[in-house]
Amino acid sequence: MSFIRLASLKDLQTRKLMCVKAGNYKILLALAEGQLYAVDDMCTHEDASLSKGSLHGDCVKCPLHGSRFRLASGEALDEPAEEALNTYEVKTEGDDILVNIPD
Repeated sequence: MSFIRLASLKDLQTRKLMCVKAGNYKILLALAEGQLYAVDDMCTHEDASLSKGSLHGDCVKCPLHGSRFRLASGEALDEPAEEALNTYEVKTEGDDILVNIPD
């Protein structure tokens, strides 16, 4: 695993939710309640990009069927989703957002 730069904090502060690609991964970057998170972008129920969803406190809501996921743990809170999202360690260096992606 290694940290790679995926976006700038300035861009995320404007949009709050952002899908970025890192190799074969699609990562959702989220800025919720002042905290930065990185999780899988695709809903575990059906192929829907969570970056097109909405923030609700420390959760992201899927735009397709409304399932919510806790950003800190990836836990699915509502049906129809039952499987958790993968979460990734995230940090900032200056304006850069760095995410620890498996090699």
